[in-house]
Amino acid sequence: MSTLRDAALTSKAWPFEEARRLLKRVEKRPPEKGYVLFETGYGPSGLPHIGTFGEVARTTMVRRAFEVISDIPTKLICFSDDLDGMRKVPGNVPNPRDLDEHLQRPLTSVPDPFGEYESFGHHNNAMLRRFLDTFGFEYEFISSTDFYRSGQFDPVLLRAAEKYDDVMAVMLKSLREERRQTYSIFLPIHPETGRVLYVPMKHVDGQKGEITFDDDTGREWTLPVTGGNVKLQWKPDFGARWAALDVDFEMYGKDHSTNTPIYDRICEILGGKKPEHFTYELFLDESGQKISKTSGNGISIDEWLTYASSESLSYFMYQKPKTAKRMHFDVIPKAVDEYHQQLRAYHTQDPEKQAANPVFHIHGADVPQSDLVVPFSMLMNLASVANAENKDQLWGFIQRYAPDAAPATHPGLDAAAGFAVRYYNDFVEPHKTYRAPSNIEREALTALREGLVSWEGEADAEALQGLVFACGRERFDPMRDWFKALYEVLLGASQGPRFGGFIALYGVAETIALIDAALEGQLG
Repeated sequence: MSTLRDAALTSKAWPFEEARRLLKRVEKRPPEKGYVLFETGYGPSGLPHIGTFGEVARTTMVRRAFEVISDIPTKLICFSDDLDGMRKVPGNVPNPRDLDEHLQRPLTSVPDPFGEYESFGHHNNAMLRRFLDTFGFEYEFISSTDFYRSGQFDPVLLRAAEKYDDVMAVMLKSLREERRQTYSIFLPIHPETGRVLYVPMKHVDGQKGEITFDDDTGREWTLPVTGGNVKLQWKPDFGARWAALDVDFEMYGKDHSTNTPIYDRICEILGGKKPEHFTYELFLDESGQKISKTSGNGISIDEWLTYASSESLSYFMYQKPKTAKRMHFDVIPKAVDEYHQQLRAYHTQDPEKQAANPVFHIHGADVPQSDLVVPFSMLMNLASVANAENKDQLWGFIQRYAPDAAPATHPGLDAAAGFAVRYYNDFVEPHKTYRAPSNIEREALTALREGLVSWEGEADAEALQGLVFACGRERFDPMRDWFKALYEVLLGASQGPRFGGFIALYGVAETIALIDAALEGQLG
């Protein structure tokens, strides 16, 4: 009988495809460090955004897949480039103009505008770690400031000084002529002002590991490249970090893809082995613009968690990483319902299908059971017709539909009810628009009402769906026009749930009253 490991060795799920590629790298010669190292990088120049989470979530999915097919230990490092100079002040922080005087200082030397941490870099790092901890990621956090200043980076920095001309040759090929005149892979940190300087080098002493340069006043300085006195430009820093940590796998956005040969070559020059890479497409906001941490567009992690579970976000991240996806509030309900559909399917599937099921890559082998007996989209529609202001108002309907359900025994459903009310009130209700039915729609609604008045027995969702279908079949072609009419006339929305299930949840008598209100022009 096939096992999950057997299935993983041939699965077309993208995390397993990446894991198998990584296994080929290490199976003949396991890493001397004793583990396979996954890394994600983070630039804390602004508040962490959802793309940052996505990178860690997806890397974790590959790590989990690798652990299925290999017994080699693994580690995930989240590296923050917080020694980087603050190039511009983010617009989404308190009193942004107070930070103007700190431009070009390392982020860990810039005061925290929120007044909570010792620096802006420390604040953003704490935000990132809190977000990652919310999702239960297993990772080791490394601060670039600590990495440079503690001496951990010193051997590679000394080699960068020794191989300065070779690394510069790689970089200069990628630069415009005017940029080449002043470019250096080393960025000195001014001993007096503390600012990160973008200045040309007068001399690099590879034997001593020192650089000589003039600051912006013309004063000459000589500094060691070690001990946090300099940092590397971001492209050389990428490759140098791979060499210093012996990174085996890193993924990053498509905007980095043209730099991959640069990162790889610098890593090799500095004595490392280039890692395996995975390039993903970028997230877009509702307008199709790239999500940016400095402009704060798109959805934040906290915003998603206001309206849905963390698992639904992980599900969204799993889907088609090579395809650019718009990430706005409208995608949340669909992600929630699809996630629970996959949960329900998982426990009946064979190992091959389990290996391809997104929920395995979210949860690993410990996939929970779904307790969402009412779809999220249905809960939102229920909130609409019930004018619900809190989840308790939904539970009376839910328990009539599913008598065995209760908040204590169905915590996921209970949470989803709260999310649905919140989502409805914030995004659906402000845009809800009812319309009057046309003559043919009025005729079909009247037929549906009569069928419900004479309904006997249990409010079975499938049987009620049959009634709804029968009332429209002779009157509408295509049938989707009938269902669209139901949503627009009765729910004030352009789309909605499977209507038989909605009647079973909301109640036959309540649906009759809803139809009466629509026919009498009382809705809206």
